[in-house]
Amino acid sequence: MTPAYAIELKNLCKSFGKTEIIRGTNLAVASGERVAIIGPNGAGKSTLFNLISGRFGATSGEILLNGQNIAGLKPFEIARKGLARSFQITNIFGRLSVFENLRCGVLWSMGYKYSFWKFLAGLTDANERAEQLMQMIKLVRKRDTLAMNLTYAEQRALEIGVTIAGGANVVLLDEPTAGMSKSETSRFIELIREVTVGKTLLTVEHDMGVVFGLADKIAVLVYGEVIAFDVPEAVRANARVQEAYLGSVLADAQVAEAGH
Repeated sequence: MTPAYAIELKNLCKSFGKTEIIRGTNLAVASGERVAIIGPNGAGKSTLFNLISGRFGATSGEILLNGQNIAGLKPFEIARKGLARSFQITNIFGRLSVFENLRCGVLWSMGYKYSFWKFLAGLTDANERAEQLMQMIKLVRKRDTLAMNLTYAEQRALEIGVTIAGGANVVLLDEPTAGMSKSETSRFIELIREVTVGKTLLTVEHDMGVVFGLADKIAVLVYGEVIAFDVPEAVRANARVQEAYLGSVLADAQVAEAGH
C-alpha cells in the first residue's frame, strides 16, 4: 500500500546542549506536493533540513520517508531510499564538465557502483540519462564547459540537475534562488517546476515571491515549531503568521507575486 505521506515529521525535537532548536515539530507532506518552509532567521529551517537529510541526528521524534522511519540513518542511506537535497552553497565538481557532473549523479542509481574496470564512455544508458538531464536544465550548449566556469545561475541549475539525477522522489532545495537577479529567479522557478513534476518538493526560501509562485502549501516555522501549514492564501491571511512576521514580509510578497 502506498504511504499517505512522502515526508512525515512526528514530534521531532533537536537540541544542541540545553538549547532547543526544533521543538516538537509535526508536519505531513503528501506525495507530489510542493511545500515551502518559511520563517524568521533562527527559526530552525536549516536545522530541520539537516535532520530530514540525515546530517544531524534527532534528539527525539520520528522522520518518515514514504512511510519508513529514517531517523538515525546516515545521509547516503537516506539518499538511497529516495531523498535528495541541494545546499545553500553550490555543491558541484568545479573541475568536471557539465556532462561529467550529471553522469556522476546518475551512476549509482543505474547500478554502476564501485566498478573500477569499466570505462565511463561505454556506459551508454548512463550517458543517455546525463544527456536527458542536461536538456531538462537547459545547459546543452554548456555540455563540455567546466562547472567552475559557469555563471552562478547556471551552477545552481547544474546542482538541481545533479540533485535529481539519482531519481529521488523527494527533493529538498535549500534557498535555491539565493543570490539571483529577478529575471534569473523567474526563470529558475520555471525550471524547478519542470524538473520536479511528479516529485515531492520541500524548499527553504526567503524570497516570498518565489514561495507564493511555487508552493502548493506553506509551512511556517517559528522558534522550532510549525505554527501554520496550509495553502498560500490561508497562510497569508493567518493572524498568527502576520504577527510573527510583523506583517511586512507577507505584504511585500503580495507585491512580488503581482509582478510574476
